[in-house]
Amino acid sequence: MVLSVTARLLINCRGILFPRCPSSSVFAQQRAFHKKPIPVSWEKPNYGWTKLNFDGSLRGGTGKASIGGVFRNHNAEFLLGYAEPIGRVTSTAAEFAALQRGLELILENRWKCVWLEGDALTLVETVEGKRMVKCAEIQRYMTRIKLMIPELRTYKVTHVYREGNRLADMLAQMGHLSEEPRIWTTPPEEVLPIVRDDAQGRTMFRK
Repeated sequence: MVLSVTARLLINCRGILFPRCPSSSVFAQQRAFHKKPIPVSWEKPNYGWTKLNFDGSLRGGTGKASIGGVFRNHNAEFLLGYAEPIGRVTSTAAEFAALQRGLELILENRWKCVWLEGDALTLVETVEGKRMVKCAEIQRYMTRIKLMIPELRTYKVTHVYREGNRLADMLAQMGHLSEEPRIWTTPPEEVLPIVRDDAQGRTMFRK
């Protein structure tokens, strides 16, 4: 049987079936249909809202993962950043771990109107209830996430291409370099160019 390029494939997640994205070759075929690069930019939240961008990172050579995230307000001002290594987990689990840690910090800081944004479409669809989770590891993260979300006054969760999630991606990469959790109340020097780009609405192009 020949599968179409959009067919959903299954992998084994510690003995449990879990949906995964098509292979990189399939993505290459899909991108070939785009005649022009896709413009992507980070979007500011509305007044009174706090926006969380989060990401997970997996180093293929070691199998070790880390997470990172950043909170900003309607003026694109850096409120809080976080990063930490989380050991050996799947790349999908790292994305969920990044969101879980972000929600913990949201509750600690008593932010009530929150925009949650990441570049993992599987996670966004799972949080929205559009995708069922069969992997026990992911189910554990979702159980904790579902307990925290009702504490918010209002929220929305959206997907953005990686080009619009560069700051969270950079912080997640920095998590690999640390042996313990890191919290920043001012942006570290390494990410300042991205902070400025996002605040100015710079457009990146996804090819």
